[in-house]
Amino acid sequence: MSENNNPKRTELSSLGEFGLIDYLTKGIELKNPSSRYGVGDDAAVIDHVDFQTLVSVDLLVEGIHFDLGYTPLKHLGYKAAVVNFSDMAAMNARPTQIVVGVALSNRFSLEAIEEIYVGIRLACEKYKVDLVGGDTTSSRAGLFISVTVIGQAKASELCYRKGASENDLLCVSGDLGGAYMGLLLLEREKAVFKANPNMQPDLDGFDYVLERQLKPEARLDVVDALEKAGILPSSMIDISDGLASEIKHLCKASGLGCAIYEEKLPIDPMTASVAEDFKLVPTVVALNGGEDYELLFTVKVTDFEKVNKIPGISIIGHMTSTAGEAILLTRDNESFNIEAQGWDSLSNEEQKKN
Repeated sequence: MSENNNPKRTELSSLGEFGLIDYLTKGIELKNPSSRYGVGDDAAVIDHVDFQTLVSVDLLVEGIHFDLGYTPLKHLGYKAAVVNFSDMAAMNARPTQIVVGVALSNRFSLEAIEEIYVGIRLACEKYKVDLVGGDTTSSRAGLFISVTVIGQAKASELCYRKGASENDLLCVSGDLGGAYMGLLLLEREKAVFKANPNMQPDLDGFDYVLERQLKPEARLDVVDALEKAGILPSSMIDISDGLASEIKHLCKASGLGCAIYEEKLPIDPMTASVAEDFKLVPTVVALNGGEDYELLFTVKVTDFEKVNKIPGISIIGHMTSTAGEAILLTRDNESFNIEAQGWDSLSNEEQKKN
């Protein structure tokens, strides 16, 4: 039912607000025991017996956080949900429910908004999260998506950005920089198309980095793997704004510094290849590219053997006593201060780009 492929167009005004909500939420079944009541009343009812309740919200704005010129609506819905699930993973918690708010202009049809909800519901199904409510309204221009996620964790298992100690090992899941390279590819092909609409996008062979940008995943599997290994991270954060930025957050929250090793940074070969095509240094891309949604965390030195056995986890450095000082040790045995240059949605430069 993609708006681009289906000539049918149903105006949202033909349903009205309540009719639209009923249409988008029909057939939803609650699967989590903590979801006592979902869509259909003035509020959802959630009961996290014996667990701490966590709440986080993300607001996605067209032209700032996404570009519909190259972002499929289904992928947008999926990503909007998953990035919130990632916030729960970053606290060593599990997402259990989401509430979705959407504001859109009359340029969007029913078929378009339904595609967004198809993506949201696919994410909920994969991660076993209940969609328990939300709201829709009109906007004068553009599309806005607000997702609030509710999660649960035992108090003794929660992880915060603070909590690291000197000499704790600094670890990261997966690989870094792929999402940013996917974004640069999409932006390049968009520019080519604008210059010559007869030119078709040349994206063959770049599936991995494109998926990292358009369809990220929340690393709840890492949360499960750490629990199975008997490891409770001393601090943790997800990488949404770039590794350098997130490292700074961990250092600030724990009142420490860190040293990381360039040779230990996990970079996929395709990411490195695309970076070189754009005349970028892969290490710089890994440090400053955002939206990887991997987990950055610290563990005690005594957990080295345990964490080293978990597939897909890289030990990239350690925490130091020098508060606020983040150092990169290069392959050439030089050291540089790490400066956070990742995504900032309120910066003037980012506003200009969009």
